[in-house]
Amino acid sequence: IDQGVNYCDTAPAYASSMDYYGAALGERRQEIFLASKTHDRTRDGSLRLLDDSLRRLRTNHLDLWQLHDLRTNDDLDRIFSKGGAIEALVEARDEGRVRSLGITGHHDPEILLEAMRRFEFDTVLVALNAADKHRLSFIRTVLPEAQRRGLGVIGMKVYGAGTLIGPGGITSDQAMRYVLSLPGVSTVVIGCGTPVEVEQNARIAREFEPMSSAGMQAMETSTEKNAGQFTSYKVR
Repeated sequence: IDQGVNYCDTAPAYASSMDYYGAALGERRQEIFLASKTHDRTRDGSLRLLDDSLRRLRTNHLDLWQLHDLRTNDDLDRIFSKGGAIEALVEARDEGRVRSLGITGHHDPEILLEAMRRFEFDTVLVALNAADKHRLSFIRTVLPEAQRRGLGVIGMKVYGAGTLIGPGGITSDQAMRYVLSLPGVSTVVIGCGTPVEVEQNARIAREFEPMSSAGMQAMETSTEKNAGQFTSYKVR
C-alpha cells in the first residue's frame, strides 16, 4: 500500500492469500479496492465461499466479486441455470456485501465474450500481453467488446506467467508498459515472489508512460517466434 498499490486481488483458490490480507490490512482496508472470486458454479456454494471469504479477509464487503476462471460453455450453463452462481452474485450485490460483479479467464476468448452476452458485468480480468495477438487473441476480441460495454478491464498474464521476461523475451518494463498502453485497460495484476519484485513492479506502474504504436508493434513482432510458449495458458 505504501508503494501506491491499491487494487488487491485474491480468491479462495489462492492458498492462504485471504488470511494474509485479513491479518495485514486492519484500518487500511479502506485504502484499497479489494477483489475476490468464486470458483463454485452454484448459488449456494458461492454464497458459502463469500461468507468464508469475508470472515477470512476481516471485512464486511468486497469491492468486486468475480466468477473465477471461466473455461467452457458448461461453466456458463451451470452459472446461468436455475440455482447457478449468477444468482449468488446478484443477491450479494443487492445486499451490499459486494459492490461490483466481474468475470475472469485466460483460457478461451469466446467463453468470456459469451459471458458478457449473458449478463451486464462491471469488469473483466483477462490475459493480456505482448504475445497475445498471435494466438486466440483476447486483445482482438474481448478487449474491444469490454470497451463497447463499458467494462473495467484488468490485465493478467502480463509477463506470460514469467515466460515473457528474460532470454528470448522482453523486459518487465516493456511487458507492463505494453499492456497498460492498450485501450481501455484500467490496471494489471502481477504475481510477485519477493518484496523486491513488488517494489520493481510498483515503480514501473508509477513511472508509466504510454508506448507508441510503433513500439507496441515491435513488442508483438519480438514475441511471435515463441508465442506458443508465452501463451501456454490458453485452451489449445
